[in-house]
Amino acid sequence: MSSGANRGIFRSLMRDPMGAFGLILVVAFLIMALAAPWIAPYDPLKISITERFQPPSLAHWAGTDQLGRDLLSRIIFGARTALSIAMTAAGIAGGVGLLLGMIAGYGPRWLDAFLVLMFDSMSSLPMIMFALAVITVVGPGTGTLILVVVLVSIPGYARLIRAQTLSLGSADFILAERVMGASSARILARHLLPNVVGPLVIVLSMDIPVIIMLEAGLSYLNLGVRPPIPSWGNILYDGYTSLRAAPSMVLIAGLPLVLATLGFTFLGEGLRDAIDPKLKVRVPR
Repeated sequence: MSSGANRGIFRSLMRDPMGAFGLILVVAFLIMALAAPWIAPYDPLKISITERFQPPSLAHWAGTDQLGRDLLSRIIFGARTALSIAMTAAGIAGGVGLLLGMIAGYGPRWLDAFLVLMFDSMSSLPMIMFALAVITVVGPGTGTLILVVVLVSIPGYARLIRAQTLSLGSADFILAERVMGASSARILARHLLPNVVGPLVIVLSMDIPVIIMLEAGLSYLNLGVRPPIPSWGNILYDGYTSLRAAPSMVLIAGLPLVLATLGFTFLGEGLRDAIDPKLKVRVPR
């Protein structure tokens, strides 16, 4: 997309209250993740048994956990963990899905049929069961979690890009390029790629909170990010196990998950309406 088109999308996004709110939340979480070492008031791994289960106060704005660790600092560093996993996994899955989808949509029919069969086979596997199976074989950890998300997400992205490529493959400007003798690589890179990236970006922005929730859920079950690395799922698990002693921990740990989900969802819907206004839902008056 050109710089003028990007400015138009940004202006349209900022005119949408929900889209602007989502963008603000996403930017806030990104700043929190990038600047975690400088804005966190305490070391998220520092243990102080004498200060365990402290309620929110001026010294500890979100209180402390069962080991006396500052909850706000752990939540801030947990944002870095969640966003790094979600954006890395979404980026890899989106890139591979983009490549395979364009190959399937523009390549020969036999290759398309083979790739679609692969996509359908992978999509038929239940996500949670597949994740548990891979983690059981490979072992829990950040790398395993990213691998699971990538393998689960690729078929959906590839099918989306394949559908977009098939619909554009018979367009007049693509037929004109073929008549002029343009190579398949040029058509894919110069004409198809810029037109199929927009829908993929929208889907990726809406899938990032799903990945964050998956990471939190698996970490909650001790199958994702391993302690003592700060993770929203680990913090939520600590809050659940300490529910009687410090009930506020569960609410504090769940708040960033809710806000991150709202932020990326609203941003994705705003981008959808800005990139393709024809998809905007019109509410009758």
